[in-house]
Amino acid sequence: MAIDVKVGITDTPRELVVHTDLSSDDAQAKVEEALSGKSPLLNLVDDKGVRFLVPVTKIAYVEVGTPESRRVGFGGPGL
Repeated sequence: MAIDVKVGITDTPRELVVHTDLSSDDAQAKVEEALSGKSPLLNLVDDKGVRFLVPVTKIAYVEVGTPESRRVGFGGPGL
């Protein structure tokens, strides 16, 4: 299941959203590794193979999503 990783970047009004095939735990581990100082960049790859490199010094926040199955159709819950 794919998840979304949202990265808030300082001095930028929009957040970066990466839809990745990583598990939630693997994505969190990558973020923690970058923020611990082991790398100057947060390196994420989306589900299409596009690589995103964000300087750690510019990260304001990171939100790691949970896997969610995509719903199809217009009906709400219980319909």
